[in-house]
Amino acid sequence: MRFSLTLAASLAVSAVQASPVVKRNVVNTPTVNDGIVLNYALTLEYLERKFYMEGLANYTRADFVKAGFEDPFYDNLKEIYFDEQTHVQFLSDALKAAGITPTNELTYTFGTTTPMEFVTLSSVLEGVGVSAYIGAARDIMNKDYLDAAGTILAVEARHTSYIRASLNESPFPNPFDTPLKYNQVFSLAADFITGGSSPVALPFKEFPELPLQCSQYYYEADRSSVTFSGAFKEAAKNFGIKKDTPIYAVFFSGLKKLPVRVRITAGNAGDYKIDRIPAGVSGQTYVLLSKSATDFSDENTIAGVAILEVYKKGKAPATPKAKCH
Repeated sequence: MRFSLTLAASLAVSAVQASPVVKRNVVNTPTVNDGIVLNYALTLEYLERKFYMEGLANYTRADFVKAGFEDPFYDNLKEIYFDEQTHVQFLSDALKAAGITPTNELTYTFGTTTPMEFVTLSSVLEGVGVSAYIGAARDIMNKDYLDAAGTILAVEARHTSYIRASLNESPFPNPFDTPLKYNQVFSLAADFITGGSSPVALPFKEFPELPLQCSQYYYEADRSSVTFSGAFKEAAKNFGIKKDTPIYAVFFSGLKKLPVRVRITAGNAGDYKIDRIPAGVSGQTYVLLSKSATDFSDENTIAGVAILEVYKKGKAPATPKAKCH
């Protein structure tokens, strides 16, 4: 799956198999207006609403308590679902009032099978939502829309902190949240969209997948290595990347964008690897592969986005995870 992260145990990734070179089109930065931005936000809110609707239907209060999430956690999940439903209605009404056709709910698959997996993925989705609103805010021209987006962003950030704290993660691991661009967010969200159709054609495209190699160990800044499974083989197939082409793993953490040149691992796996996550990275961190060490535009992106939960050096849990994620 595209949504490659060590944080969510339910989302396993398999290595990419070799295939003939079939070059892929470069993903370009989209041109947007207020209507596109609102429909972009509505697309994400529909996904979050459905996620909580399914979670509350699939798992009972007793299930969450048994998994270690004591009351009032279940009631607070209901409140989060209510917030997402309210955001959907508000954005849909705002688009209709402006004479713009709103998008609709699609069909989704989230892949969680336990309350713990559900809460873990909730943390990831809420974090992505926060990053999406921050990244889109600069493009909103109507000040009333901007005010509304700001109020939704603040609530999504509260969701993120609450869920992270419930998982015994730092509720505020970074002094800054991380802005993401449209195609970066769309690449993450698209992995959960399995069907349906929309009356709205949004101008967003997916990047090629960036799988992380399964690991039982937690990621630490300035210490841990990261292996991107099959990433060189895919880059060669999609973009004609050569062994001597400089490629960079770019880590997005808060306001930092930190490139690290990758190397190709030994053997025939076709993996890219970095030997050390850069210092200064913390919390829910996004990484993509770029052809440039300075220009991290969509046009230079060859794979992504993957998500890592990164701890400050020396602060990761001492006990490895029970199974590799």
